[in-house]
Parts: sequence; C-alpha cells; structure tokens
Amino acid sequence: MSRLTVLACALAAASVTLLPTPAAAAPSDLALATRWAPIHYQDTDSSDYDADYLSRVDYDGDWNAVNNWENQSADVNRLKGAVYYSVVETGTHWFLTYALYHPRDWEDFPDPFEQFTHENDMEGLLLTVRKDGSTYGAFEGMVTVAHSDFYSYTPAGSPFTSGGESVDGQVVMQTYNGVAHPTTFQEAKGHGLYAKNAQHAPDGDGVVYYPSGTAEVPSSGTDSSVGYQLVNMLDAGGLWARRANTETYAAPGTFRGDNGKDNAANTSWGWDDGNDGSVPRGSVATDPALLVGTYFGGLGDFSRTYSRNSFR
Repeated sequence: MSRLTVLACALAAASVTLLPTPAAAAPSDLALATRWAPIHYQDTDSSDYDADYLSRVDYDGDWNAVNNWENQSADVNRLKGAVYYSVVETGTHWFLTYALYHPRDWEDFPDPFEQFTHENDMEGLLLTVRKDGSTYGAFEGMVTVAHSDFYSYTPAGSPFTSGGESVDGQVVMQTYNGVAHPTTFQEAKGHGLYAKNAQHAPDGDGVVYYPSGTAEVPSSGTDSSVGYQLVNMLDAGGLWARRANTETYAAPGTFRGDNGKDNAANTSWGWDDGNDGSVPRGSVATDPALLVGTYFGGLGDFSRTYSRNSFR
C-alpha cells in the first residue's frame, strides 16, 4: 500500500463522527405497567372466600355502584381478576398507580349499625420508577394504601430514605416471566394493602394473583396461581372518564354505595392519608411527585414538573 493510500485511509477514519447511542424507546403505558405490576397476595376469609376476590367496578355488567354489594354473591364466575393502573410522568420518573377493587368491604360478624362495612372498596399502591435510560427504568419506592393510612417501602439498593414519613420496610421482589416484580399483600374483609413481608403475609389460605394479562377466577379461597388483567383507569369510558357520573360516584373520587356506611369507598384520586400534613387528598393520582417528594429523602435528580398527567 502506498504512503498516499495510507494517508487517505487515516484521514477518512479521522473524519468519522461517532454518534451517541440512542436512548431506549419509551414503552407503552401498558408495557410499563405490566413490567412493574405487583405479584399480589390476597388473604381470604373462610366464611366468604369469594368476597375477597379481585374484580372490576363493572364486574356485574353495569356501572351502577349501588348494586355491587348485592351482585357480588350472585355469580362467582364474574369475579375475574383485574387491577386498574395509571401512568404519570416527569422528566426524571414514571409514577405508576395500581388500584385494586372489591365489591364489598365486609366483616364476618353482624354490623346492624353499619359502622364496620361498606359497599365498594378500592385500595392500592404507587410505584416510583426512575428513567435511567433503560427501557423500563429502575424501581425506587412504593407507597401503599391501607384504609386511611399510607405506608412507605423501598426495594433493596434504592437510594430513597425516610423523609417527611418514615420508611416502613423493604419491598420483597419475586421473579415472574424472567423479571423481578414487587410483591404486595392485602387483608381479607377490610382489604388494607401493604408490602408482603414478615409482618404482612398470608396465613395459610389466600389467592396469589399474577399479572398474566388474562383475567381469571380463583378456583377456591386457596389458589396459588391466578392471572389478572391490567385495566387503564384513563381509558375512554373508564373510571376517570366517568368521574362526574352520578350512577357511579357520589362525590369527586368517592364511589356511591348504600350498604354499610354510605359512600365510603374512594378511587385513587380520592385516597387520603389522615396524618401526612400538607399532602392533599388524591395526590397519589393527581400529584404523585409531591407525595413522593414529601414522603422520601435521598431523591437525587427528581423533577416535580409533569410532562404528562391526565389527572390535572
């Protein structure tokens, strides 16, 4: 090879521009929600197993929220596993809300004065996932809803620490379809939701729900593998779109119900912790960056400006 040819090759190589590696394409909301969807341990009570099965608000074929208590026991095959979800995002994070519905919040003793039970029940969780350049991000924190209290958890390796609220424990991860998912536990009857750990764990019976994409009905009150379907609460004609419909709602974020305490169940934009100070009711859905920024420390690069938030 001549010196001229060698020089030409060297100049050509020097002129090559190295392009940056493209960022991973943004996943769809359903793909993102499926990736981080919880493996859910639902405790059941032997006096009425199927009253603890997950379902949709319109499981009985209508959106009338005042007949859900009565219709719950009519046909167990309508109680197909479902979990509602929504996605909100800032420049640094995705905030994934999962809402779990039961037709009844119930007790196994008489409630003649309607103080301990109510029609409809929706409790759930908020996951915070950092946009770290990978397709589905890095899971950093979880807040669960148990009645009128919120509980904070972090997975192993998270930078999050206690902030305005104390971290209540660690998220146990479980592999499903080759990837790690957070695990959650929900009480029988009252359906308070927590991280699944030594303090909140099944007691011998119960149903384990997996985000398979198929809505299945448990075979009994003890079933170790039941699929659930994710339902976007922001879908046309869905939970959020119907937010002003008086057939379903008695007030903003509150389901209509006339068994037990009237109108006692709330949606994600109605959830409220009774003692977290300045965090407004419904912030899990409407302002999750405020809630997470208040509850946790060690946030690092953390934007509170929404690039997408359909609840606002």
